[in-house]
Parts: sequence; structure tokens; C-alpha cells
Amino acid sequence: MTSQPQAAGVRGTPAFVPAEPSTPAGTGARVVVRTSGGPVAGERVGAVTVFRGVPYARAPLGELRFASPRPPLPWHGVRPALRFTDVSFQSAVPNRPVPPSSEDSLYANVWTPDPQGARPVLVYIHGGGWQAGAGSLPVYDGARPAERGDLVVVTFNYRLGVLGFGLHEDLADPETGHFANWGLQDQRALLHWVHANAAAFGGDPGNITVCGTSAGGASAWQLALLPELRGLIRRIVSISPSHVTPPATALTPDDARTAYEAVARRLGTTVAGLRDVPAAALTGAWEEIFAAPPGRRIVGSGRWYRGPVLDGRTMPGYDHLLPTPDVPVLSVHTSTEGSFYTGPGSPQPAPAPRDEAELRRAVRSVLRLAEPDAGDDLADACLSAYRTAARDGNLPADALSLWTEIWGDALFRHQIVRFSERHARHGRTALYAMEFAHPARAPHFGTPHEATSPFLFGTHRLPRLADVFGRGRTEHLLSDLLIDSVAAFARTSRPSSPDLPDWPAFTPEAPSTLVLGGPATAEVVHTPKLAQLGFWDAVGWTPRL
Repeated sequence: MTSQPQAAGVRGTPAFVPAEPSTPAGTGARVVVRTSGGPVAGERVGAVTVFRGVPYARAPLGELRFASPRPPLPWHGVRPALRFTDVSFQSAVPNRPVPPSSEDSLYANVWTPDPQGARPVLVYIHGGGWQAGAGSLPVYDGARPAERGDLVVVTFNYRLGVLGFGLHEDLADPETGHFANWGLQDQRALLHWVHANAAAFGGDPGNITVCGTSAGGASAWQLALLPELRGLIRRIVSISPSHVTPPATALTPDDARTAYEAVARRLGTTVAGLRDVPAAALTGAWEEIFAAPPGRRIVGSGRWYRGPVLDGRTMPGYDHLLPTPDVPVLSVHTSTEGSFYTGPGSPQPAPAPRDEAELRRAVRSVLRLAEPDAGDDLADACLSAYRTAARDGNLPADALSLWTEIWGDALFRHQIVRFSERHARHGRTALYAMEFAHPARAPHFGTPHEATSPFLFGTHRLPRLADVFGRGRTEHLLSDLLIDSVAAFARTSRPSSPDLPDWPAFTPEAPSTLVLGGPATAEVVHTPKLAQLGFWDAVGWTPRL
């Protein structure tokens, strides 16, 4: 393991996702609908109509860089919506080719069975650690859930990295006063656009479910907490979120100010002058600020990745300190979240620990992301707790398995389970819990973080994804069950399918977590691997119950 495992949480978009388009453009009958900006022409592809690259906000270029999103400029005539646009500006990462990226990226993609009608709308927020990814990646092709679930499915891009998530008062928008979290502002603007335009695509503007994975799952939760969006968001599907908390997964406001000022000095300008420097130079200087190991950086927070910064407006508080969302929740995680980062497709490949000393160093480096003084004593305590849990639960206890469990629990599963328990005890709406457990194929192992997306979108059949997850009868069934569950939840606030067992709302004391995948295909059980989460409670990991 390297000395800076922060990159393991940075890249929430799977390394195995191909970058080439999954559906050829320009092959179907044209379908025209009228949006708030003007008419757009999509095309009929099989059982759905798809509209690609529909602007939901003006291009954030020039003086609009670091500005709040503005409504798109109206156009005359019919605008083609046949091709995906460039993804939001981002840098290349290991194991994942980046398609052409641009600051002109604030576009939505819509799949609908029929522009007539009033179907539930599913808005999907892509992951990528707030620094990578795009709504147009082939894994997120919305055709299958739109058709099978009878849904209007929307994906989109939002600003990323230094252009999307940070804070500095010198970047204040003269019209709105906002000076932080431009990507989160984009997400909010997209939801207002969907509400205004859903009916044009055959959707019900009063029935919008926000869904997302990884950074997108955390964003769905955050958006549901914004007073401005109460009543607009009907329910959320939060999949494998890593909630924003410093020092590991967010910059503090002071550290964000320091980082932007340091970037400006490197580039020979002021913070306000960052609007005028080339995007590549700006992104490169930002990444240099965080290239050193966490203990040698100029700031102490943002060690794992840089998500939304607490600003009192776009992010009024950290999730664990705010009330739980007042909407129904479907909470999903995978059985081994950490195997995304310890498998061969890891965004930052690192050799697995081979002996006790290497394992201790690996665990200590993970602990130090939140506990800078963590030493061998704490690492040994962590390993002891996990070995005991593995023995009692008849689970593997080799070095790779232990490291994978510790990594996945630290970043994802501990907080997902604890947030579910918190909602069950204090929330006013139902929360349903799912663990997705379909194993990846060797040399991958376990059920990695982001393994849900190919099944939610039915894109596990794409060649490069099928190599990891399979494309047989079992995979087809699991995809159908996941789509059915989400579609039923978007329609009734209760996930269900005739082919699933009775699935009650989550309660910590009773069998109430649906395990989808694995030997039983689908069964309702007590929360799996609960004992090993106790270690994180003991060392003060958030959220605390």
C-alpha cells in the first residue's frame, strides 16, 4: 500500500467502465419535445426515446467560472439532442480512460418510454469522488430501467474537482452571493430543471426520486436536507455513499481558502484571477497541492478526497449533525465495498499486504486519514477486532480479506449502517436497507463498491463489464430485481417485486436487510457483519449514535 491511500476514495467511477458510447447516435426516428429553453429532437431507440446533451444550465465559462449556474440561453428552432456532450473537465486517472472533457458540460440526458404520460422520474447522480465521472458513461445508459421500470430516467454532468467543490469568498457570485460548492449548485439547478421540464418527457414533476452512487449517493442525501428542495424531492436512493466529514473526506472552510490561495500563488495570480487561467493549469496546480502524503500537505483536511465544503448555504451542516432526511430512503451498499480498491481494477493499484508487518502498515495508513496520531497499537486493536469478528462469523481472515473489510468499512459501510440505524430511530419516514452481494469474477473478488450500477442500468452485459460481473441468467435476474425494486420505490415509496421475499422497513433489532445476490439470490436477514463495525464506534468514527 502506498503512503497516501486518499486516492482510493477519490475515484468512485469504476475503473472497468468503457469510455466509448454504448448506443450509436442518429439511428432512430426523431422525436421532438419542447423544453423551457426551446424544442429538442431526440430519437427512438428500441422501446424508449432518448434525448442526449440537453442543456440544463449555461456553460460556466469566462466570468461564469465559479459562478452559480444560470438558466440556459433560449434557442430558436429545433436543437438536436442526439449525441452525448463532453464530460465535465477532469484529469486522467490510472486504469480509467477519460473521454473528451470540457468546462462546457452542464447537460442532461433523458430516457423515456413515451413523452406522453406522467411517469415517476428517476434522477441519477454519478459518482467519482466529486472529481471524476460523467452521466454519459456507458454504464449509466438509462434505456433498460426506463423500459422495464416505466420510468423517466435522467443522468447529467456537474462541475468537478477544483472547478466544482471548494470555497473562497473572493469567488463570490455577484448575483447570488454563493462562493462554494459549484458542483452541488449544479445538481440543485438540474433538479429545478427536471421539475420544470419533466412533463415534456412524459414524467410527473411531482414524483421525482433522486438516486446516486458513491459521491452521487452522498449528494442525494445532502440534497434531501436542503430546505429549498423540500417538496421537490419525493424520495432518495442512496447507494454506497461516503458522507462528507473532515478531515478524511472534505476540506474545512479554512483549508479550502488556503488551498485556493496557494494555487493562485503558483499560477501568479489572485484567487479571483483563477477565473482566467486555463483549466488544465488550474487543475494541475490544485492536484499538486494534494500530491504529497497527508502529513506533509499545507492543509490537514481533504485527506481522502475533496467533497462539498461546509458553507452554511449549499451545505448547511455535516450530515451526521443534521436531522435525517424527511423523505423515504432506500439505502444500498455492497457486501465488500473495499474490494473495489484492493482488486486489480483499483484506481490506485497497490500490492496486497503479504505479511503481518505490511498489513499493520496498511491498516495504520487508513486509520491516519482520520486519526493522524494512529500508531501500531491502534492498528493492532483494529486487526484484533476484525480477526475476532471473522472467527465468530466464519469469515476469511487472510491479509487481503482483512484489509479489504477494514478499508470498505472505514470509508463506507460503517456510516451507511449507522445512518440507517439513526434514521430508523429518529426519522419520520421509512428506510429500506439492501446489501448487494453478487460476486465479481476472478481476479476481482467480493462485491466491489460501484458493483450496483451495471445491474441498476442493465449494462452488466457490455463486454468489459460482463468480464467482471457476467451476463448469464443469474445476472439478468439480479438486474431485473434491482430495477424492479427501485422502480417500485420510485412509484410507491416501498421497494418490492413479486419475485422478492417480503421486505420490511429497516429496524436494527429485526431481520430487515435484503441481501440481493449470493447463494440465496434474495433473502431478508439481520444486518450482515455487524460485529466488526463496533471497532469504529470505539474510536469515534462518525456518525455516532
